[in-house]
Amino acid sequence: RVPPVNTMLRHAAVFAGSALRGGARVASEARQLQQIRYLNIHEYQGAELMAKYGVRVPPGIACHTPDEVAAAAAKLSGDSGEVVVKSQVLAGGRGLGTFKSGLKGGVHIVPAGDAKALSEKMLGQVLVTKQTGEAGKPVNALLVAEKMTLVNEMYFAILLDRASAGPMVIACSEGGTSIEDLAESHPEKIIKMKIDLDAGLTQAQALELAEGLRVSGDANDAAKQLRALYDVFVQSDCTMLEVNPLAETDEKLLVAADAKLNFDDNAEYRQKTLFALRDHSQEDPREVAAGAHDLNYIGLDGNIGCMVNGAGLAMATMDIISLHGASPANFLDVGGNASEQQVVEAFKILTADKKVKALLVNIFGGIMKCDVIASGIVNAAKQVGIQVPLIVRLEGTNVEAGKEILKASGMDIIAADDLDDAAKKAVAALA
Repeated sequence: RVPPVNTMLRHAAVFAGSALRGGARVASEARQLQQIRYLNIHEYQGAELMAKYGVRVPPGIACHTPDEVAAAAAKLSGDSGEVVVKSQVLAGGRGLGTFKSGLKGGVHIVPAGDAKALSEKMLGQVLVTKQTGEAGKPVNALLVAEKMTLVNEMYFAILLDRASAGPMVIACSEGGTSIEDLAESHPEKIIKMKIDLDAGLTQAQALELAEGLRVSGDANDAAKQLRALYDVFVQSDCTMLEVNPLAETDEKLLVAADAKLNFDDNAEYRQKTLFALRDHSQEDPREVAAGAHDLNYIGLDGNIGCMVNGAGLAMATMDIISLHGASPANFLDVGGNASEQQVVEAFKILTADKKVKALLVNIFGGIMKCDVIASGIVNAAKQVGIQVPLIVRLEGTNVEAGKEILKASGMDIIAADDLDDAAKKAVAALA
């Protein structure tokens, strides 16, 4: 029986809280570079989704070629003769970003006749923003939107609140800017409203929010738009819906001018249409490859590649590597029941990272048997042709059989007695 949406949302909120509390010991690099555990879609895709639920969005057309941009600009130029051309990357700070080619800004307002020439400088280029890191993100699509006259910009978001195990609305009458900075300087301006999962966002609550947002138009119409946004959040299994700005037009109608939506990966089985929108070009290719083989991988900046079974043991391994003066190159959890082929694929991902100068395998065999992992290590090493020191620590079920397989392989594998010994030998191998 499929759990109802409200039940899954409640579980997701509770899990989010416990995961945050339980992950305190993850190395600093892992806190900074977290694996994406949710679906993130482009702005134009989010606008199309919201429109299906009756949310007003600016008229816009997604384009993938300069000719498509030219046609869209001609259609959307309106009385002003101008359009907005927006880079579609899965990162914030696009307006202040810089292309690696030197072009400044990932969002431009230009005359319709200039849109095609501009798009030729944007499509296929890499945009670097404050959220992408130095690597940047490729721009494979542009959103050409109608230039609208927006007034009274606001902020509106729905998140999962772990304390109440349910959705919470975060809103502010001042939007279009960094909500984090505003919350720090003027916390009294931030509206927080907990939503009962069974009742949903009620009409009374929506009207209260409209008043708090200082909507100047019809309050009932504004409440209808806010409730439509809540419907998007619940029915689409969102983990976050953020509209910044939520603005009024010169006709005093609310419009979701720019929005960011994330979706719970656990709901993929019933949100297949949404998850088909996933843009792998925006993700770390190593994480994409790991996901294809049901491996949990996070790329980091160190030089010791780690392959471990179990998230807790993986975090402990990363910590002890740091304790002995080196840095982990990744977090890679092969899980408790990995097959030999998964181990082979894990090695391929690890050795493809040019920064890796040593490999540390740390396996505790409970469900995972040490002889299976040992066979996988030997076969992977033969297939991949490992050119860096390989340190292996095995313990648990069938450990003696596993050690015998490694010994009989004739390969240059450095055996370790325990985790501390393994970390010391991995660090020493870097010298």
